[in-house]
Amino acid sequence: MKNGADAAIPTESGAADRAASFRQYLTRRWAPTAEPVLIVGDSMLDLYVFGTVERISPEAPVPVMRQQETREAAGGAANAAVNIASLGGSAHLVSCVGADADGERLATVLTAAGITFDLVRSPGKPTTVKTRFAVGQHQILRLDREDASMATPDCERQVLAAIEQRIGNCRLVVLSDYDKGVLTDRVLQQTIAWARERGVPVVVDPKRRDFSAYRGATYIKPNLAELERATGLSVPSRDDRAVERAAGIVAAATTANVLVTRSEAGMSLVPPEGPVLHMSTHAQQVFDVTGAGDTVIAAFALGIASDHSTAEAMAFANLAAGIAVSKPGTAMVLADEVEAERSLLADGEMVSRGALVSAETAMRLRRIWKRQGLSVGFTNGCFDLLHPGHVSLLRQAASGCDRLILGLNSDASVRRLKGDGRPVQTEANRAAVLGALEPVNLVVIFDEDTPAALIEQLVPDLLVKGADYRIEDIVGADTVLKAGGRVVTAELVPGQSTTKLVAASRPVKTDAPGKADVKVNA
Repeated sequence: MKNGADAAIPTESGAADRAASFRQYLTRRWAPTAEPVLIVGDSMLDLYVFGTVERISPEAPVPVMRQQETREAAGGAANAAVNIASLGGSAHLVSCVGADADGERLATVLTAAGITFDLVRSPGKPTTVKTRFAVGQHQILRLDREDASMATPDCERQVLAAIEQRIGNCRLVVLSDYDKGVLTDRVLQQTIAWARERGVPVVVDPKRRDFSAYRGATYIKPNLAELERATGLSVPSRDDRAVERAAGIVAAATTANVLVTRSEAGMSLVPPEGPVLHMSTHAQQVFDVTGAGDTVIAAFALGIASDHSTAEAMAFANLAAGIAVSKPGTAMVLADEVEAERSLLADGEMVSRGALVSAETAMRLRRIWKRQGLSVGFTNGCFDLLHPGHVSLLRQAASGCDRLILGLNSDASVRRLKGDGRPVQTEANRAAVLGALEPVNLVVIFDEDTPAALIEQLVPDLLVKGADYRIEDIVGADTVLKAGGRVVTAELVPGQSTTKLVAASRPVKTDAPGKADVKVNA
């Protein structure tokens, strides 16, 4: 068990170095320990109300939302516990909730997620509930009901008793502090002291302005806003030196390793002594950042508990955060999602938007996107000389899905289909041009006359071809429809054709062979 920062962590600088370093820490599989992680902190019930908005209220200039469904999820420390379980670990939660129906509902959510817990009931303090109203992927209102006063002496006593009973059997302790009153000074000091006596690492997710209360913890994980509040310094997200300066102050004052999450700029580890590690982000398309911090603390803590190095745990936390923000709401991140992403990156396949990839890589990415709830579209063609009709087709295809894969006929395939003299451009050049277009996420070259085999491998959610095809004649339509997907024909741009472009580019014949007419401007 590693109880501090790794002595061999190198200092990284520059985006290219960070990308390379990120990948090198993902050689080991994600295989979490079965020994429990103890989570102590402020728990809450997250309630989601989904609906539609079609009009403005006649009573006031506010949208009228028609409710369609509701969903309950664990929030705060409870969400960290749920994420540890979904990531393949074992979690036990100690927290304080109200003696009310909302506390019972939270207990039901935790039980369904496989979490064991000690929920101390506080008659005088209600369960924190955060209700989010959302239309599609967008929140339009959040309503918080909470009492952030410190826990009563009786609640504090029961929380400490539960911690003392559980801490001897746990692999690591997470202190999830949302500043809602569970983590009093006494609870923090006693828990950290018990953990140090037993050689158990302590990871803190802080909300207090004064980080001195966390002194003695192994790791403290502030985001940039929390770091600025704690130090009074301005910390721009992309300024490595500013991050090092502010985090260094915290590390010196608390003797903890400070892990700073920096949104799109990644994360940084600043130990009390020794070199700093900056790591780039691996975020996907961002739908919702709700609960992303809980996912980071869960994955990082579980990585440390599973005997991964600090750098490896950071890399896994980075992967998990990227998956979390690509999902709507307070979403769980699954162990196989993390392992799938790890496997992809560990193989050296840092896939950028529009990249030319193999069919195998496209299949792996398609599986990852499916787990993330993203729809995948597919279209195909020779795309020999790019024209407005091609651009229109790609835009229409991309508008119907979250990710678009383009199947491109190989040079040999184009020759068989179009005859000698085609293609005009090589497959590599065609792939480069198409991959540079905003609608295209991946390009895959296939050598067969049709993309039938590739479609069977990918099984896209959406298949798009031009309106000059009937749906029943589109190659792969049966595969997509059988799987529950959609087949759509895109509107054509009149007069656009590669064949016409090729014909127009041929030299014009003259009456005198070998001579061209010359027109001199007067």
